[in-house]
Amino acid sequence: MKRPLVLALAVPLFGALAVPATSAQPRLSGPTVEFSVLASEVAGGYDVAAAGKAVRAAGGTVVATNAAAGLLTATAPAGGFLERVSGAGGVFGAGRAKAIGTVPKSGPARPKPDTAETEGGRRGAGRPKSPSAGLDPLDDKLWGLKAVRSDLARTVQPGDKRVKVGVIDSGIDATHPDIAPNYDLADSRNFTKDIVADENGVPVDGPCEYRGCVDPVDIDGTGHGTHLAGTIAAAANGFGVSGVAPNVTLVSLRAAQDSGFYFLQPTIDALTYAGDAGIDVVNMSFYIDPWLYNCTANPADSPAEQAQQRTVVEATKRALNYAHRKGVTIVAALGNQHSDLGRPQPDATSPDYPSNSTRPRTVDNATCLTLPAEGPHVIGVGGFGPSQAKADYSNYGLERISVSAPGGYKRDYFGTPWYDSRDNEILSTYARSVGVAAGYIDAAGEITPAGAAVGIGKETTADGRAGYFRWLQGTSMAAPHAAGVAALIVSQYGHPTPGGGFGLDPDVVQRILEQTASKIACPVPRTVDYLDESRDASYTATCAGDASFNGFYGHGAVDAWSAVTHGRP
Repeated sequence: MKRPLVLALAVPLFGALAVPATSAQPRLSGPTVEFSVLASEVAGGYDVAAAGKAVRAAGGTVVATNAAAGLLTATAPAGGFLERVSGAGGVFGAGRAKAIGTVPKSGPARPKPDTAETEGGRRGAGRPKSPSAGLDPLDDKLWGLKAVRSDLARTVQPGDKRVKVGVIDSGIDATHPDIAPNYDLADSRNFTKDIVADENGVPVDGPCEYRGCVDPVDIDGTGHGTHLAGTIAAAANGFGVSGVAPNVTLVSLRAAQDSGFYFLQPTIDALTYAGDAGIDVVNMSFYIDPWLYNCTANPADSPAEQAQQRTVVEATKRALNYAHRKGVTIVAALGNQHSDLGRPQPDATSPDYPSNSTRPRTVDNATCLTLPAEGPHVIGVGGFGPSQAKADYSNYGLERISVSAPGGYKRDYFGTPWYDSRDNEILSTYARSVGVAAGYIDAAGEITPAGAAVGIGKETTADGRAGYFRWLQGTSMAAPHAAGVAALIVSQYGHPTPGGGFGLDPDVVQRILEQTASKIACPVPRTVDYLDESRDASYTATCAGDASFNGFYGHGAVDAWSAVTHGRP
């Protein structure tokens, strides 16, 4: 997961922005940028009309509206608008979002990054009998598939096509032979628009590849989403790899820029759309930029920055609640900061946008949240390696973790020949276009020496189509294992819903997922350092809790077989 967090927590409601109103309106000045404006809550919803009026009165233009969460995106001059709109009638809060795409001042456009994890209206009233699914040629390399016992579960329940899993990520390469059989083009959406450069003239996404600067819904901008999609539901089709739930349907809900940033409006739009479109499960393996932790009153942040973070917290809470009410099971990666989220380490990465903004700051757990992982109704997933050791990078802690899953851990098995082996990571599907842009795949479709060095593999179907695969690690890779099991739970225990749909209460899904997880006790001794693995003391972690629930594994490792055979709705 590039910007990881990546449980049920009631997010406090904060008042309107901390920028005092004055009798004299400040002058508007500077380049045009985007602002997130959150409407106030009123009976039966949010006062979007009043917020829109306030935006216009302040000199801005509304360019996008999400009525479900009350979130508006507005364009306005960088200076003066925030002070004008803050505290206006109908406005809960506002904050800077991002710059409007402009031509870079100088230097080449940033190449499409390979940001996938490295170290660091359904029809049908009844449930048709699901045919069992077999294993695919590369599945013997998928230790994670075996760890969650998908190989056994698919003999009973390989997934129901009516069950839809939304991958809120960087897109999905729908041409991949392992993805295409399960990909739903009609329901997929791209909620992003390319940002050429930030307000400092530094390239972000670079020049637009498509007219209108909006990528099609069947491509992947970074490779991250395709990798996750394969783990969830690569087809069991006798080729390549298969996913945890190989018969369910994949829906791409793109919220990431080509550069790998996940901004507020696309993320909120993806979540509320998931609720409206009847998506059963969503996977989120990221955090919402530009703040790793959104702190509502951090003294290290300016009043405008505090206001921006309060807006992110409230908007995200609203969208998560909306999706949950609509029947969406929400799964998120816990994050790769090797931190106890109940005692977060200092944040040295925020704000990460625009360029040259980052500074170190202390994080107060009582008032700071990493989102969406710490939002309401979110199933937070930690990562472990093939030995079941907590991965060095994985966040942990009793306060946030729900379950754990295979995330890959290259440095697992220290002192054995298996140490530092690529096979300790997670193998899944890879997007060809991203590999070509990164120089890993040449124009003829062959893997370059650089691609071979990072573990890219190629397989060819009987009719000559190429599919690419890659080893990666991170809690980004753990979350889709859990999302796949959640999809199997909906497939097995779901029922017809009003309007001709099919689904299962997300609270029931979470309960089955947690109750059927395989219990893993804390290690002995409970404190684990990673010094032998060449990690510094900041990685040292202590496991609190017992075998039934602890900070390293939560309720345990997700178990597909137990979930579909022993679950109780």
